[in-house]
Amino acid sequence: MTNFTERAAARENPYLLLTPGPLTTSSGVREAMLRDWCTWDRDYNQLVETIRNKLVRLATASFEDYTAVLMQGSGTFCVEAVLSSAVPSDGKLLVLTNGAYGDRMVQIARVHGIATEVIDFGELAPVSAAPVAAMLEKDPAITHVAVVHSETTTGMLNPIGGIGEVAERFGKTFIVDAMSSFGGIPMDVKELRIDYLISSANKCIQGVPGFGFVIAKTDELRKCKGQARTLSLDLYDQWETMEERNGKWRYTSPTHVVHAFHQALAELEEEGGIAKRHERYLRNQQILEDGMVRLGYRPLLPKAFQSPFITSFHYPDGGAFSFAAFYERLKQAGFVIYPGKISQADTFRIGNIGEVYPEDVERLLSAVEKSRF
Repeated sequence: MTNFTERAAARENPYLLLTPGPLTTSSGVREAMLRDWCTWDRDYNQLVETIRNKLVRLATASFEDYTAVLMQGSGTFCVEAVLSSAVPSDGKLLVLTNGAYGDRMVQIARVHGIATEVIDFGELAPVSAAPVAAMLEKDPAITHVAVVHSETTTGMLNPIGGIGEVAERFGKTFIVDAMSSFGGIPMDVKELRIDYLISSANKCIQGVPGFGFVIAKTDELRKCKGQARTLSLDLYDQWETMEERNGKWRYTSPTHVVHAFHQALAELEEEGGIAKRHERYLRNQQILEDGMVRLGYRPLLPKAFQSPFITSFHYPDGGAFSFAAFYERLKQAGFVIYPGKISQADTFRIGNIGEVYPEDVERLLSAVEKSRF
């Protein structure tokens, strides 16, 4: 492994992005974007097919039952593509929310006129299966259940296995926003009973922004034909075009970003796969949390709920803390962090995914100590 100085020289970045994405990428990922590509070229479309196959195999050992669709835009575009394509006009969606990204799914559904029920668990509690079962028992009109896996509003890692079991028991389609978790934590979509898993190029795979992807149970995706409420976000039509035209996107694809993502997948393999990347993220987060506690900062969440991707911390006691000043000091030291996003407490967030290693987190902690008020 190269040391930080060597990696920093290769990156030529003024700071590390300690955020949940976009995030700090490798020099190899960025170098993959340094030439131009034709969207019609057979080699390029074959690259797309390679990516689709690799994504499915990362998601499940039962790869023959699943498929992958790439979609232009941010991860939210893919969430909207799934919700607006998968839920039929006579369907009904149940959204489980405990943060901004669950709330965003509710907003998307309502924009499209989708009948929607919500179970709000509050910002500081994980989702749980019992209220879902009670709701599905009470309202048989519900056809789809949706939840965020890693809610980066707080850093919460929701226990989705029990939700999938309940959804399957009641015969409901299960949609999981795994934007900030897929590629960074081992999971199998079949074991978790997931019908649609949604993620993005610029998260734990460590690519750059420009497209998202949906890993779907093929039989479920086929049901979407003719159901889409939009043209550009028609998930079935995008999938059918890629299937029939060997990786061709319907509309102009982000060719540079696709090549960067292909490189990022190769680097994931070189690291040892998702399990090894998960180990690194866990180590990063543990060093971060332990160090911040040592410096007097309190984590927002208990360890049982904490994801290995991003951690929220309370402002220090005493009232003299200025996040804006703290942020600028850390930025000058070579680190960019995130403001808080919850209503119940004053917090800030620090991510540890991307091309970030334990020694980088140790350097951050030194900078935090020097930036104390």
